[in-house]
Amino acid sequence: MIASHLLAYFFTELNHDQAQKVDKYLYHMRLSDETLLEVSQRFEKEMEKGLGADTNPTASVKMLPTFVRSTPDGTEDGDFLALDLGGTNFRVLRVKVSDNGLRKVEMENQIYAIPEELMRGSGVQLFDHIAECLANFLDKLQIKDKKLPLGFTFSFPCHQTKLDESILVTWTKGFKCSSVEGRDVVSLLRKSIKKRGDFDIDIVAVVNDTVGTMMTCGYDDHNCEVGLIVGTGTNACYMEEMRHIDLVEGDEGRMCINMEWGAFGDDGVLNDIRTEFDREIDMGSLNPGKQLFEKMISGMYMGELVRLILVKMAKDGLLFGGRLTPDLLTTGHFETRFVSAIEKEKEGLQKAHEILSKLGLEPSHEDCMATLRICQIVSTLAAAALGALRSTVGVDGSVYKKHPHFARRLHKTVRKLLPDCEIRFIRSEDGSGKGAAMVTAVAYRLAAQHQARQKILEPLRLSHEQLLEVKERMRIEMEKGLGKETHAEATVKMLPTYVCSTPDGTEKGDFLALDLGGTNFRVLLVRVRNGMRRGVEMHNKIYSIPVDIMQGTGEELFDHIVHCISDFLEYMGMKGVSLPLGFTFSFPCQQNNLDEGILLKWTKGFKATGCEGEDVVGLLKEAIHRREEFDLDVVAVVNDTVGTMMTCGYEDPYCEVGLIVGTGSNACYMEEMRNVELVEGDEGRMCVNMEWGAFGDSGCLDDIRTEFDMAVDELSLNPGKQRYEKMISGMYLGEIVRNILMDFTKKGLLFRGRISERLKTRGIFETKFLSQIESDCLALLQVRSILQHLGLESTCDDSIIVKEVCTVVARRAAQLCGAGMAAVVDKIRENRGLDFLKVTVGVDGTLYKLHPHFSTVLQETVKELSPKCEVTFLQSEDGSGKGAALITAVACRIREAGQR
Repeated sequence: MIASHLLAYFFTELNHDQAQKVDKYLYHMRLSDETLLEVSQRFEKEMEKGLGADTNPTASVKMLPTFVRSTPDGTEDGDFLALDLGGTNFRVLRVKVSDNGLRKVEMENQIYAIPEELMRGSGVQLFDHIAECLANFLDKLQIKDKKLPLGFTFSFPCHQTKLDESILVTWTKGFKCSSVEGRDVVSLLRKSIKKRGDFDIDIVAVVNDTVGTMMTCGYDDHNCEVGLIVGTGTNACYMEEMRHIDLVEGDEGRMCINMEWGAFGDDGVLNDIRTEFDREIDMGSLNPGKQLFEKMISGMYMGELVRLILVKMAKDGLLFGGRLTPDLLTTGHFETRFVSAIEKEKEGLQKAHEILSKLGLEPSHEDCMATLRICQIVSTLAAAALGALRSTVGVDGSVYKKHPHFARRLHKTVRKLLPDCEIRFIRSEDGSGKGAAMVTAVAYRLAAQHQARQKILEPLRLSHEQLLEVKERMRIEMEKGLGKETHAEATVKMLPTYVCSTPDGTEKGDFLALDLGGTNFRVLLVRVRNGMRRGVEMHNKIYSIPVDIMQGTGEELFDHIVHCISDFLEYMGMKGVSLPLGFTFSFPCQQNNLDEGILLKWTKGFKATGCEGEDVVGLLKEAIHRREEFDLDVVAVVNDTVGTMMTCGYEDPYCEVGLIVGTGSNACYMEEMRNVELVEGDEGRMCVNMEWGAFGDSGCLDDIRTEFDMAVDELSLNPGKQRYEKMISGMYLGEIVRNILMDFTKKGLLFRGRISERLKTRGIFETKFLSQIESDCLALLQVRSILQHLGLESTCDDSIIVKEVCTVVARRAAQLCGAGMAAVVDKIRENRGLDFLKVTVGVDGTLYKLHPHFSTVLQETVKELSPKCEVTFLQSEDGSGKGAALITAVACRIREAGQR
């Protein structure tokens, strides 16, 4: 309010003509919203140049990686040292961070001087002096015997190669120590400490003061991801996505970038908004043509800018009656603190009068008002130029803190340029010292948490030897399942399917297929052609099965199925035709013939009475006869794994194995009849349905099952059953991941130790999320949005951890599946007495098809564990429908050949 009164007073007192002349001088210094937006866009382009490997050498904004990969999350804990070197004095600090629910930071510090002769002496002398001061500080606090971690704030231009390695590019601020430029300052300090031998510390991180500011504020506000300094100089840093940082290997996570933004404009991109006064300041500086942005906005130059305007206006007779004084003409005599003093609301005009008088002038009231106006426009320009910021911004620096209006103008400008961004500014208290300790505390926390997480994940990472062992155990279980004497106790049942041949390409005819495996079922017409027009054409219709029928009587269920077949035949215009039918029945069955399957037990919510222990083909035939509308020849009953092998076998004659890895998992393959002891006869081959999901139910996998597998098994619908399936199939992987995430969170290693109700909910982590999260093209931001959808508030670090857990669990699943498959292909090779086998595996299932890495890891594992086999994996298209028809087609071909 007072400021607006002052301005009103200014405009009424100053005669109109003079006001116009003043404004004419200041016209070029007033930046419109359009100009500010343009500056902001140019800045973004410069940032991109700095981040690119090819464009960085010519970029003016250097965008230097700092190797700081995370901001504080409030769980930091411990005792840390900080060393703050950036001028003629340096400080040693002890910072105690405690996370006992109070989140407290206690600091003790001591300031030490650096004598001028040391600033210009040798590097060895300088670092020896620093080591001596450190020893003095540790002595004073009686902690010399502790090996504490230390963060080093080194505020000189450096090229950082690691968090604890920083090469000095050039000395500034009056330092000229020899043999330091081009060398790692951390190594030099370590050398000086080692030489003394009376104490030891762990130098964890070297940072600059801007990063320190961000980290200090980040402890109080977890959204703080930007650091800004506007004092004598100016700079900014922020958390950038790793995938945008070409100068550092890796795409995961984020890293703090030290922008070194003072050099923005050094390539000429600000020439159109630089004024004659900016050019004059630059020409008179120690580094002409360099740091042009800094010269427009930082405290070191703000007072000088006002002085040059006052001189020019006085020379043109617009101020001080045209009179100049030696003091006004002397560079540096109008200090930046004068600008802050003159802009204070209450005593601003009085201060202007005092300051101008000290410069030997005799200012009139109008001169004071004009000076106030000049100060306002100069400081507004500086604030306006900073409009490229995001999120919570931690700020330090004398101009921001001491100037009465700078902060407000900066906030206003940023919000105007970024209306959709919610931006908070928080002042840093001791960013350079406390900040270095915070970087160290975060690095320590991350290292400790990483170690703890790896220890938990270690049992899920299987070695080559463990996988070979799994392969051998699968082989033993397969032999047990095939043997007449051992079959009853075997967990891997190795059921005969009575499918004795794969397609040879001569199959032809029209076939019906029925696919029943859930609440929906399909009826298909499959036309198989041979010769020149060889191929398969399919028509199908999906029907639902109401719950009351699923849980009613067997007669009702099969009558409903036949009613749907009748509808389909009518729909296809084939009501009077008698066709061979293949029946995919994906429930546990004991097969005694190709067209006979005894239902052992219902699963998947079916409870129809009078079916268990009965032949499902017989039940279907009886229902067809009851309807008396049409007749069908039910040739084969099969499960979906065999269907998959047959579908791929039609495309590839080498295909003799079927694999499904979806909600569940199973495999089948062509076994020599002489080994299938449950079926009479030794000639030829038969497809064996392994039912391998039950591998491990005997306890033979207990040494590799983890606490997470056991937790998932215990709460499943069938505890102790299908243990191998529970380690590799889609139905369970998400639940394993959720259990690991729960464990991490309880131990404070994830989600800041906060367990949400959603995370406690079984089944929320669907396997499709695993596939999405592990997708290479998915940025961590999208991973965070998936977690958010699950009601999990996550940081960027949390997203990386969740992604790692998903990777470990899915990789193990693919490797275990690969070990089982290696046992299968090696058995086929040995059955045939071959040194080398070429074979194709037909595969189906959502996990195999949709997960971005599962298929690759599976294939690599089979290659490593079965080096004498060349295994090709072929994705099946509609194994359960088309496969049943092809089995029927093969059976018809063989039947016809036998009749000739």
